[in-house]
Amino acid sequence: MSRTARPIGIFDSGIGGLTVAAAIRRHMPGERLLYFGDTEHFPYGEKSPEAIKHYAIRITNFLIDRGCKAVVIACNTASAQATAEVELTAGDRVPVFNVVDPIAEHVANKWSGHTVGVIGTKGTIASRVYVKAISRLERSVKVRSLATPLLAPMIEEGFYNNTISKAVIRGYLEHRNLSGMEALVLGCTHYPLIRREVEEILGSGVKVLDPPAIVARHVRGELEARGQLHQGDTPSGDDHFFLSDLSDSFAKSARRFFRRSMTVEEMRLWDQ
Repeated sequence: MSRTARPIGIFDSGIGGLTVAAAIRRHMPGERLLYFGDTEHFPYGEKSPEAIKHYAIRITNFLIDRGCKAVVIACNTASAQATAEVELTAGDRVPVFNVVDPIAEHVANKWSGHTVGVIGTKGTIASRVYVKAISRLERSVKVRSLATPLLAPMIEEGFYNNTISKAVIRGYLEHRNLSGMEALVLGCTHYPLIRREVEEILGSGVKVLDPPAIVARHVRGELEARGQLHQGDTPSGDDHFFLSDLSDSFAKSARRFFRRSMTVEEMRLWDQ
């Protein structure tokens, strides 16, 4: 198989990374995707940094062993806690992309001198990864952060776009930690699934950013620069989705995102 025809490897703790995978499909329609959802250990936001690093290293080796030409950490918590370990594991075999750095660069370039809010899991917010990454690039951006731990489990269970979910989302968005924000980063890859509800609650005064699209454009640019982008609009084969704990809800979500032939298979890495 040619180097460009090899799949892009993507991993997350559940369905959230599908938002990134779907954006990669839109921006790179010729690419084949290999996705690993670590549903056995969901949610990563509640796990220790040591556990997340352990999971990320094992998954990275799995994706590379399956012939992936790149690894995308489609999880904010894993990006915050395990990027260095994933890069060390990958070495010079394949490039590694996370979801934090492209967003931090976008905010630094587009929102200098403004106040930007970030919502995410406990692990992501506690790591202050967005505060550090944005400040390193543009100190004039004021970052306001808030942990929103109920959102990812709610979304994973498909429990959104209803009266109760809107009340939970509104309660978070009206928290004083986010007061004065002019833009909002959805700092968990699950959260784009509730973007419409967030926009309705915030109104036109706050710009809700589109992290999956920002990440996908970054990955495309990097692969193109490396001569690894698969040209054309037709992938060289079917997308393949692996789960550490098979879930019917995941399969339904995957088919909703990707209206083409796919395989969803259980792969219990920690039993091997």
